[in-house]
This record gives sequence, structure tokens and C-alpha cells, in this order.
Amino acid sequence: MYVILVYDIAMDEKGKKILPKVYKICKQYLFHIQNSVFEGEISEPGLAAMKNKLNQYLRKESDSLIVFRSRNEKWLKKEFWAKEDDSTSVFI
Repeated sequence: MYVILVYDIAMDEKGKKILPKVYKICKQYLFHIQNSVFEGEISEPGLAAMKNKLNQYLRKESDSLIVFRSRNEKWLKKEFWAKEDDSTSVFI
């Protein structure tokens, strides 16, 4: 499946330590495309593994993470309205 993952970590004292850990976990599974946005192909087991790792750090009362799922990338129309920085386009 193809996913887009977006997160928002509350930047309190604890959040400053959590943010780099969340980024690093997401980067292991998906392509970083913009600030706290990742995208890419991932299997169900891969998504479950990423979720388990992230749940060690995400705080339900203050942090947010959304995963948008699609069958694959061809079912997703992507438009750039400003600077086009598609770092995933170099991958085959």
C-alpha cells in the first residue's frame, strides 16, 4: 500500500526529545518529503512495526499522527502549488 504520514509533536520540554526519535523511525520506513511529512510504499506488517515503534514515544494527549492510505501511488494525484521538491522522484 502507499501511505502519506503526517505528524505534529507538541514542542514542550519532552517534545524536543521525542521529535528526533519520531523522525528517525519514520525515515526507516518511508521517504521524508517535507518537515513532518513522509510518504512511500509499505506493507501491512511494516506499517504495524512502525506503529509499534512510534507508540513508544507519541503522547495521546498532546501529539498527533495521521496516516493516509491508498492502494498504490497511481491512485494519488499530487500537485505542487509552490516550490516543487519531490525527493522521491529519483528513486526507481
